[in-house]
Amino acid sequence: MTVGRYYRQEIFYPIGRDGQERLAKGRVCIIGIGALGASAAGMLATAGVGYLRLIDRDIVELTNLQRQILFTEADAAEQVPKAEAARARLAQMNSEVDIEARIVDVNPFNVEKLIGDVDVVVDGLDNLETRYLLNEACHKLNMPYVYGGVVGSGGMVMNILPGEGPCLECLLGSLPEEGTYDTCDTVGVISPITNMVASYEAAETMKLLLGSESLLHQAISVDAWDSYTEFFDVDQDPDCPVCGKRQYSWLERRQRTYSASLCGHDAYQITPEDDGTFDYDGTVEWLRSQGEVEKKKFFTTFVSGDADLKLFPDGRAIINHVPDVESAQRIFARYIDVQSTRNR
Repeated sequence: MTVGRYYRQEIFYPIGRDGQERLAKGRVCIIGIGALGASAAGMLATAGVGYLRLIDRDIVELTNLQRQILFTEADAAEQVPKAEAARARLAQMNSEVDIEARIVDVNPFNVEKLIGDVDVVVDGLDNLETRYLLNEACHKLNMPYVYGGVVGSGGMVMNILPGEGPCLECLLGSLPEEGTYDTCDTVGVISPITNMVASYEAAETMKLLLGSESLLHQAISVDAWDSYTEFFDVDQDPDCPVCGKRQYSWLERRQRTYSASLCGHDAYQITPEDDGTFDYDGTVEWLRSQGEVEKKKFFTTFVSGDADLKLFPDGRAIINHVPDVESAQRIFARYIDVQSTRNR
């Protein structure tokens, strides 16, 4: 008798061979391929989930390697985008899984297209703003959303099932003001908690794909350092703007450009509306007349007297070494937006 790749999983009674076949037909989108997303992606790929869409806007850096398990020093040295580095590593781990890497920023213009054709969305994000946007998009599309978040040594997990229970805003309330809550920038994060939370996320994703009766209907709070795990109920708020009133304020915030600080960096990302008209090659050529340009496989670096940035094919730019968003926006307007406007 030949023992197959998934033998130990198939003899686990809640899965079985039929369940393994359902996993092979499953489609999962993981948004954010950092510590949480990379760990969850690894578990889902080796479990034989048939299709994984990996979405991340950032590149691998040396500081990621302490907790982001799919990446290597070579990835950091070569500045490989996280989604692509993860895709390549997972393809080596399980060639039977169809893995798509998308190097994009999730925003109101593209979020529904990015998640509209999968079965489950998994949270690997490091910022609340995108989580609130994702919560609205999943509710609007009736899409199961496995929320997970970590900071310091603590983390939280909850399944968000539109039409069946509370949403993310019921759990967290309205978005708090920046600077009023802990982040990985302010208190750090350790790898044991990211793997613990990602394990819960991967297990809940598998249950959703299988239609398991063991699906978690509570929230979990867990701490790897203080050694506790707590399960607690979350009540659905009838006045919640999302699941109570179906108001999608984050989805409706469609503006010409979006700005966001990048966790762990003195950098800001500027994302313009991607309507398919951005002339990437033309902009790169114009930048050559303004400073030092190096065109890489996935992005282009540009350095001049007042700017240090990475430009991506969709028109998105990461502006490095700036003290505030206004400075980043000025650099973007001077070097990227002015040229793209000329090309329209």
